[in-house]
Amino acid sequence: GMENLVACPYKQPNALCRLICFPWAGGGTSTLAQWGRLFSSSIEVYSVRFPGRESRLKEPFAKDMASLVTEITTALLQELQEKPFAFFGHSFGSYISFAVALQLKEKYGLEPFHLFVSGAHAPNSEALLPIKSIPIHDTADEDILKYIAILGGTPSELLQSEDMKKHLIQTFREDLRVLQTFSFEKAERKTPLSCDITCFNGSEDKPYDLTAWPELTSGDTSCYKLPGGHFYLLEPSNEIFLIKHITRCIENAGL
Repeated sequence: GMENLVACPYKQPNALCRLICFPWAGGGTSTLAQWGRLFSSSIEVYSVRFPGRESRLKEPFAKDMASLVTEITTALLQELQEKPFAFFGHSFGSYISFAVALQLKEKYGLEPFHLFVSGAHAPNSEALLPIKSIPIHDTADEDILKYIAILGGTPSELLQSEDMKKHLIQTFREDLRVLQTFSFEKAERKTPLSCDITCFNGSEDKPYDLTAWPELTSGDTSCYKLPGGHFYLLEPSNEIFLIKHITRCIENAGL
C-alpha cells in the first residue's frame, strides 16, 4: 500500500499540493523526505521508497522499469487524484519520475503540473545508451564501490560496515539493472507531456544531455547549474536554492 511506498514524516493535510520525490540509485527516502520540514505548510512532501530497502528490505528488488512504474502509479493513484502534484527526481530518480509521469498521462489522463529533474540526461537522448551497455553482473564489487565513491553522496559510515557495504552494492547494482530496462522512444509528432520541466545539475558533475527535454513537453523547459558535483543537492546552500526555486514555481502555477 501507500504507507509502504512513501515516506512522509511531515504531514500537511491542508497542503495545496504535493511534491513527490524520487531518490537516486542505491538511495533511500530519508534525505528527500526531510525536505518536508523546509517547505511551507502549503506543500506536502512524499519521498518514494523503492523495494529492497528500508522498511521494504525483505521484498525482492524491482525486476524492471515497467513493473516499478506500475507499482508506483497504482499505489499513488488515489492520492494523486486528490490534489495537484509535482515531481522531483535526482539521477536514477529523474528517469523514474519521467516514466511515472508518462504512465499517469497515458493511462489515467493525470499529469504533474511541474517536473523537476536533476543530474540526468533527457530520456530521449542517445547519451543514455552507454549506461545500457554496462555489464552489471560482470562488474566487480570493488568497481561499483569506486563508482559510488566518485559520485559521492554516500555517508562514509555506511561504507565502514561490511553488511551495509554489501547491501549498498547490491541495491546499486539492482537499480542500475532497472535503469537498463528503461526505453523511451518519442512517437513522431506526439509531445508526451504538457507540464513545465526544470533541470538542475551540479557544475562539477559530468555534463548531461539536456537538449532533448523541450521535445517532451509543450510546457516551458529551463535549466540551472548549481555549484558542486553529482550530489550538489546535499549542500545546504544548494538545498535552500532548490527549495526556494521549487516553491516559486509552485506558487507561479496558480494552484
